[in-house]
Amino acid sequence: MKTHTRTLAGFLAGTALAAGLVAAAQAETTIRLAVGDPIGSAVGATAQDFAKRVDDATDGKVTVQVFADGVLFGGDQNAAVNMLQNGSLDAVILSTSVYASFEPCMNSISLPYLFEDYDQFAAYLEGEPGRKLLGSLDRLNTEGLALMIRTFRHVTNSVRPIETPEDLEGLNLRVPNNKLWVEFFGPLGANPAPMDFKEVYTALQLGTIHGQENPVEVPLANKFFEVQNHLSLTGHLSDGYILAVNQDLWDTFDAQTQERLRTAAQETANFKFEQDLSEEERIVAELEDLGMAVNRLTPDQRAAFQERAVALYPNFVSLVGEQCMAEALEFVGR
Repeated sequence: MKTHTRTLAGFLAGTALAAGLVAAAQAETTIRLAVGDPIGSAVGATAQDFAKRVDDATDGKVTVQVFADGVLFGGDQNAAVNMLQNGSLDAVILSTSVYASFEPCMNSISLPYLFEDYDQFAAYLEGEPGRKLLGSLDRLNTEGLALMIRTFRHVTNSVRPIETPEDLEGLNLRVPNNKLWVEFFGPLGANPAPMDFKEVYTALQLGTIHGQENPVEVPLANKFFEVQNHLSLTGHLSDGYILAVNQDLWDTFDAQTQERLRTAAQETANFKFEQDLSEEERIVAELEDLGMAVNRLTPDQRAAFQERAVALYPNFVSLVGEQCMAEALEFVGR
């Protein structure tokens, strides 16, 4: 009887130990965070910043591993949205222009020449419009943790400086796979060519396209200066980044952990804002040192672009949604 009791006690103790080990194992989670840009890019630095903050906030119970260059989704950012939705990806940092293929309201950020400056842009992302955009990801089985600023987009090309809308005439210009970009550049006379980002360098090198448009850190991080002569600081469009997690994974975390992850994401958004704005002028100078001819729009030149852009706004209603577009224009006082 004593032997049986000791055996039972030993069994129960072993079971309790095993249960404790399982619980401990379950308490530690690794999130694989995928980004499309190189690790040395601004978004790569942002992802690493988030990983550090999560580790600190959770005392190492949640670990974020960063995978750069689109390796987890084959460079196809639309596929990444689907993979995040079905759980093939844990977390991503992707542009709002990519999500716009799934949620048109995301295009409200990208109305040409919508924002006067970065403070107004940041207020949009941090305010009610940004909260609505993050909430719209719910139907994609996705938890949006933070909207993050990107610096304004500019044109690079191998033909000529872009100083007036007419200078775009005839240029084959790579744009994201987003119809709003096509509906903006096409009427200005360019030949917009939607193309996966992974194909851009080779297309520029071969002359299949004359140029592309992106925040200035993109041509630096991806060495477009090797195959592009001109950087024109047109500031024509803006888009943001979204740090998002698969909803099923998110639901495995307790409320305290969720709060810590969300706070880390918001702190990372602040980090990106400060980093991007402080680095923009340095990057422009570096691209100039690397051989690119840089031109800035004068106030009159910018006004000419803005006038042409605003005239096209009726064409964007179906791409943004009437309500979302009206709310965006109201926010900026138009």
